[in-house]
Amino acid sequence: MKKYYVLIGNYGSGKTELALNFAFNAAAKGLRTELLDLDMVNTYFRLTERGKMARMKEIRLVSPNYASSGIETLSLPAEVASAFAMDWDCVVFDVGGDAVGSTALGRYHQDFMELEESELEVLNVVNIRRPLAGTVEKIIHLQEEMQIHSRLKITGMINNTNLAQCTTPAELRDGYEMIREVSEKTGVPVLYTSGKKAMLDIFLTEGHDPKYIGTPLEIDTYMQRDWDSWVHGLNANPFGVGEK
Repeated sequence: MKKYYVLIGNYGSGKTELALNFAFNAAAKGLRTELLDLDMVNTYFRLTERGKMARMKEIRLVSPNYASSGIETLSLPAEVASAFAMDWDCVVFDVGGDAVGSTALGRYHQDFMELEESELEVLNVVNIRRPLAGTVEKIIHLQEEMQIHSRLKITGMINNTNLAQCTTPAELRDGYEMIREVSEKTGVPVLYTSGKKAMLDIFLTEGHDPKYIGTPLEIDTYMQRDWDSWVHGLNANPFGVGEK
């Protein structure tokens, strides 16, 4: 069955990293996959920078015009329509941060409405360690704003709480507690909990309610930030989690 994943959320929530993981996982299963970079807001942290990697995995990447040229005036290419016109098995949208970034989806409202309900997942990627998602009230407010601007109903949340290389199991645990409360108040289910394998393994042994965990999603890091190597070194594990 064809599947569309739309990843929205606040700045720094990890949407781009998750978009790559969703697309790479689909391609690894032999699914015809398209990955669309609709981030018109953050000109630094974009899928475009991993275009070669996507092509090596036979994933079609659609990016904003001029995304690699240093020109900051971006526009969405006509190729975005291919997400709906061509016969893909899996289509992943990486959307710009917050309500402003979600606006880019509005122009494709009719295309989304023509999809079967079972084909579309609109996922709010939540990282409670970010300032605009640090309370239940902030998460709910942003969620409502993104729905208005995107003209799409959010169908689920992803607990992607992390502090990059400084992440400990406490991040997923704290994210679980807060996102659980958001789900109880809004009725929006928690569909995924994502993180590095070592963190997920610990979190999943702590006896949390599966209803507010959803599907555990082990992720790899592809979007290396410049400052990560300065803080702890590439691929470092500063807390020794999972080491013997």
